[in-house]
Amino acid sequence: MNACKRYMRLYRVLAAQFFKTVMQSKVDFLMGLFGFFFTQIMGIAFLYLVFDQIPSLQGWTLDQLIFIYGFAQIPRGIDHLLTDNIWLVAWRLVLNGDFDRYMLRPMNIFFQIIAEKLQPDALGELLVGAILVVRSLAKGIVTVDAAHVVLFFVSVMAGALIYTSIKLFFAALAFWLKTSGPFLQVAYQMSDFAKYPTEIYAKGVRFLITWVIPFAFVAYLPASFFLKSGAGAGVIGFEWVIAIVFWCIAYYVFNRGIRVYESAGN
Repeated sequence: MNACKRYMRLYRVLAAQFFKTVMQSKVDFLMGLFGFFFTQIMGIAFLYLVFDQIPSLQGWTLDQLIFIYGFAQIPRGIDHLLTDNIWLVAWRLVLNGDFDRYMLRPMNIFFQIIAEKLQPDALGELLVGAILVVRSLAKGIVTVDAAHVVLFFVSVMAGALIYTSIKLFFAALAFWLKTSGPFLQVAYQMSDFAKYPTEIYAKGVRFLITWVIPFAFVAYLPASFFLKSGAGAGVIGFEWVIAIVFWCIAYYVFNRGIRVYESAGN
């Protein structure tokens, strides 16, 4: 318990210092925020263009797909905001030997990595996701009661953990490969498939994004619970099982990688 309090206090201090540096260049912050917001708007525009030609997609309406799209952005935005620094492990921290500094401090190494930097650009993703979810509430296409509200936040946190686990796993491969950024990039981009119903994909793709790189559990599958009365709440519980299993695998690989880390050579 004391250790948890210590890390929470350290995180608040480090986060406060980081935001002080960000506010030194407000224009860069606003441009990054606008850039991510604009990117998400283009994704929604794509949905409108598709449905202008196809009124229904495997029985799903435009309003339902917009909810799934918005729902997907929230856990992704949380992961992006809090753990974006993991990308540097994949691209250069191991390759250049910069990982040394984490090894020398008397703190948990994973905590040091994620506490070192926040990504304010993620607020654009969170804003778009929140707007689309609120829009769906206003249109009455999702069930709203106390249980569903609680399960919504439970699902969002599980989805964020799945994103972080996948990112950590592929980033940790850098301890053996020296740079694993391309692999992480390919894996992370597959999350775009989760913004749409898995029924529209071939069986191989459905299997891949459900059981191998389980992005279907961060958007489509839990979102279907809120959209369809036939979908059971068990999908949210299973989402947490997937999240915990993949987190344990990713964190184990990360710790194994730390043991074989050799710093920079010549």
